[in-house]
Amino acid sequence: MKSTNENIREQIETLRRTVTYHAQRYYVYDAPEISDFEYDRLYHELLALEREHPELDSPDSPTHRVGGKPLEGFEAVTHTVPMNSLADVFSYEELGEFLDRVAAVLPDATYSVEPKIDGLSVALTYRDGVFVSGATRGDGLVGEDVTANLRTVLAIPMLLPEPLTFTVRGEVYMPRASFERINRARTAAGQTLLANPRNAAAGSLRQLDPSVCAERGLSIFIFNLQEGALYADGHVPATHTETLARLRELGFPTLELTAVAAAQEEIVRHIEKIGASRDGLAYDIDGVVIKIDTLSQRGVLGEGTKTPRWAVAYKFPPEQKKTKLLDIVIAVGRTGVLTPTAELSPVRLAGTTVSRATLHNLDFIREREIMLGDTVLVQKAGDIIPEIVCAFPAERDGSERSFDMPTRCPSCGEPVTRDAEEAAVRCTNSDCPAQRSRSIEHFASKDAMDIEGLGPQLVEALLAAGHIRSAADLYTLRPETVAQMERMGDRSAANLIAAIERSKQAGLERLIYALGIRNVGVVAAAALARRFGTLSACFDATVEEICEIEDFGMITAECVTNFFSHPQNRALCQRLIEAGLVTTSTAKQVDDRFRGMTFVLTGTLPTMTRDEASALIKERGGKVSGSVSGKTTYVVAGEAAGSKLTKAQSLGVAVIDEAELLRMIEA
Repeated sequence: MKSTNENIREQIETLRRTVTYHAQRYYVYDAPEISDFEYDRLYHELLALEREHPELDSPDSPTHRVGGKPLEGFEAVTHTVPMNSLADVFSYEELGEFLDRVAAVLPDATYSVEPKIDGLSVALTYRDGVFVSGATRGDGLVGEDVTANLRTVLAIPMLLPEPLTFTVRGEVYMPRASFERINRARTAAGQTLLANPRNAAAGSLRQLDPSVCAERGLSIFIFNLQEGALYADGHVPATHTETLARLRELGFPTLELTAVAAAQEEIVRHIEKIGASRDGLAYDIDGVVIKIDTLSQRGVLGEGTKTPRWAVAYKFPPEQKKTKLLDIVIAVGRTGVLTPTAELSPVRLAGTTVSRATLHNLDFIREREIMLGDTVLVQKAGDIIPEIVCAFPAERDGSERSFDMPTRCPSCGEPVTRDAEEAAVRCTNSDCPAQRSRSIEHFASKDAMDIEGLGPQLVEALLAAGHIRSAADLYTLRPETVAQMERMGDRSAANLIAAIERSKQAGLERLIYALGIRNVGVVAAAALARRFGTLSACFDATVEEICEIEDFGMITAECVTNFFSHPQNRALCQRLIEAGLVTTSTAKQVDDRFRGMTFVLTGTLPTMTRDEASALIKERGGKVSGSVSGKTTYVVAGEAAGSKLTKAQSLGVAVIDEAELLRMIEA
């Protein structure tokens, strides 16, 4: 007769199998067999038993997939099989050239044609059927150990039905539903919205707190066997499509819409079919992968330095859609500039629902002959910023109206003026409420003082209540004052005050940028800090001295001197000094090996943040830019690099990875 403990052990093991099975039906096969309520009941029954009997707990239980203790950092992982990237093609002509190169060696080749998921590539390792580790792609040779975060991705099986040992490769992504849910919550909290699902997935997987990653609702598709065997007897599938079938049999989510084709016409048809399905998918794709299906034939072509010769990625052109321009609203920025923004009939575009698009200025509207009520073509610049490409005059019905900029500021009612040398229209009132609000929001932003939790809604509320009038007033706020604001409580207030206190240590580079001086961005602010060393020294800098800084011209230099000559701005700076902010430069010049070179950083680097890489470059005399041009010397590309990498390749700009950058620094 079984003991009570044995019965409980069996009950727990049965519940684990049941919960795992139903989670797999939901997250992998999209075919749930029970309701969410019933699943939650089983899950919590298992959780209660494990808490009552901790001696029977197991790290492989499905109850351990909601995150654990925060990590101190990510360990570097060297991949035993390199995780190479794919060469991109941007037209059917380029695709044809690839197919011709293959046909010259393998005239009978057939191809797997499958969607290219817009996410972050990872390797998952199993030992005797148990998930043991996972790592990001990194530079292809060295990635980061993100095992704890990957355990929170419910589509990844922790236990396989067979005791197999192998490593598979997949793409972690953020489903559209998760992305929209998170952005709704961030909107309600007054936080900055996530830009797109791809960047959101990469950022989520690199959270040091696994519980944060668990809340993001990530998923995965597995698309390759890296090493090991998928069968206990060592049998190896002959084709890629057989491999995918076997992986799905073992419980891995694999790509839908995958087909096998031979002729270019057939491949193109399937590419267009996948492209036409984009709107209806639950996840984002940015292209189609075409790779030789027979695995033995891949070995004949081999690998290039960074990309295989047996596969390419056809990249979709920027997605464009028609919609209606309903209205044009005016926003007043922190420097008083009036910016027109289009309000659109909502349209799904590049992974998000777009209902607003920038119109830049009146010249932009006139050049494109845009009228209120027009049918317009919308795209996302760099798959991030919505913009109007053009209007369709032929589709007008006579109800459309022309647009003119207002003659008075919509925020304060004071007159506006247009600088003869600029396209911008500005409010003439330096005490304009909108300017105060935007300037404080800018002061608290991530690249400035990085005051987490101080979003636009809270800034507006603090201003309306009279608790603040300038950025300096943030450092006089008390927790009990903040706790009384709407949607705030004691804990939120304490967190905000702590973030404000931490911002005092941000340094002169961030502080100069936070002040919101016209034409002074992150790079220029850091250059000013390096040149003058203290905030007080910036007060007395002359136009001539500032113009001696590389890439500073007369206009920017005059903007700086004008700012610091204004009594109101000097008083603000003096209050910040008295509040205890660090107003000295933390920058150091190591050498000038990168003098005259311009770097652009894109994607997620394997061992450091982009800010850390930027600092290393600047310490050696280099410049870091946010955009790629013909003047760019190097693009440093990490995981999930996007449009900047594409533009660099089209311009012939040298592309390096983090490892190469570090070699240049250490040389």
